[in-house]
Amino acid sequence: MSVFIVALGLLLSAEGLLYALAPDFMKRMAARLLGTERDQLRQSGIIAATLGAILIYISARFMR
Repeated sequence: MSVFIVALGLLLSAEGLLYALAPDFMKRMAARLLGTERDQLRQSGIIAATLGAILIYISARFMR
């Protein structure tokens, strides 16, 4: 459970830094999302979740 909390903290820190350092860029990206088709967003989410799961597996299995 502590690994999950650390991962969540890293995610929030990285996202917070993006908003703090490049707010205009993040606003443009959010506006761009509104024009993106639902299926394309879903596919991107599935790909990102799969890559994340693979990275977690690799780090847990081989980087001990």
